[in-house]
Amino acid sequence: MTKIVSRFAPSPTGYLHIGGARTALFSWLLARATGGEFRLRIEDTDRERSTQEATDAIIDSMKWLGLEHDGEIVFQSTRKDRHNEVIDQLIANGHAYYCLCSKEDVDAMREKAMKEGRKPKYDGTCREKGLTEGVVRLKTPQEGATGFTDMVKGPINVENVEMDDMILRRSDGTPTYNLAVVVDDHDMGVNHVMRGDDHVNNTPRQILIYRAMGWDVPQFGHVPMILGPDKKKLSKRHGALSVMEYEKMGYLPEAVTNYLARLGWSHGDQELFTMDEMVELFSPDHLGNSPSVFDLTKFEWVNGQYMQKADPERLAEMLCDFLAREVGEEEAASVSKADFAKVAPLLQPRAKSIVDMLEQSRPFIVDASFLPYDEKAVKKFLTEETKPLLEEIAERIEALDEFTEKSLEDVHRQFLEDKDIKFKIIAQPIRVAIMGKTQSPGLFETMIVLGKEQTLARMKRAIEL
Repeated sequence: MTKIVSRFAPSPTGYLHIGGARTALFSWLLARATGGEFRLRIEDTDRERSTQEATDAIIDSMKWLGLEHDGEIVFQSTRKDRHNEVIDQLIANGHAYYCLCSKEDVDAMREKAMKEGRKPKYDGTCREKGLTEGVVRLKTPQEGATGFTDMVKGPINVENVEMDDMILRRSDGTPTYNLAVVVDDHDMGVNHVMRGDDHVNNTPRQILIYRAMGWDVPQFGHVPMILGPDKKKLSKRHGALSVMEYEKMGYLPEAVTNYLARLGWSHGDQELFTMDEMVELFSPDHLGNSPSVFDLTKFEWVNGQYMQKADPERLAEMLCDFLAREVGEEEAASVSKADFAKVAPLLQPRAKSIVDMLEQSRPFIVDASFLPYDEKAVKKFLTEETKPLLEEIAERIEALDEFTEKSLEDVHRQFLEDKDIKFKIIAQPIRVAIMGKTQSPGLFETMIVLGKEQTLARMKRAIEL
């Protein structure tokens, strides 16, 4: 079996968005599932709109997602001479010709064809003139059909008479997209092309170029677009953001790839996949032919699942990084990775993202003297009635020889028996006292993470309130 070589070929006229990332993922999986190669090409021939910033962002996004490529990155802008060499060969072998028709001439041809009920296209005026200057057009066969079996959509056939004699080289000497793509894919050894279904109409035209050059035609697969919950084109409010925006929002890359894979690919009813599992199970046969809907709620659920399973040490490192981005490295240095590593396991069951976890961790990482209090919670739970209860339980905690979850449970159980009260009478006042609010992880777990000194300092400050 021939080794599969696939590719991803983004244009750096903007950042890599979630739709492009899914296409890259499917192309990457196609190669990795068979032990093949995955190549990366930057199609930067639009010099006015292409930017180095966008190029860097695309490369960073691919790296963050874990979609490593094989070989060197190919930059299309460096290959103009090679593209023109192939165009000259097509002219020499009779599969292309020069044309001097102006844009106005071609518009008139198309308008006439429409009036006569024919396909609006260039009518081949210069096809047999033997010109030696002008734009270069492909000599499209005038009979038969051009077909291929799409890896996603199945058989597709286009009558050749429906296709134009497309331009291969513009009047300024620059090759066109369809020509450049074919040459680059051929020279890179690409034999499987997975891309968005907005390219379906280009494929028969590109196949004609392959055949005109006597080259092997790759297998093509076109994946449907991603829609928003309203079944319309995905917009920013639906989640159509650049990949690195998801990184900035604190989502885990493995959650992003997992969710994107499930937008159009399935393996039974399984929802969560590691990258290794996706590589093992992926097949284009299981790609859907219908548009997928991006559901932000479902995506956050997937990310939450990965947050729960993540190594606390890794989360702690990410929390340090995000805190440094927010307040600067010097100020963030006051909170250590070890501090976050203790907090992370408490927050993993409920945190939706690293940003969410950082927000939830704030009460843990400030000193007792700077702990902010929710005014409504203070008014409701830190009352004259609860003050003596807090004072006494604080005294009992201070007297503990060992500060463990068990000793804390024991001292609170004994306190409740002595006072003949229910735990709910004291639980929320203690929680507000040590966390500044009514929501927190388990009370005794929280105390252990804070430590005895901080726990008592917070309780004493609350009593003073």
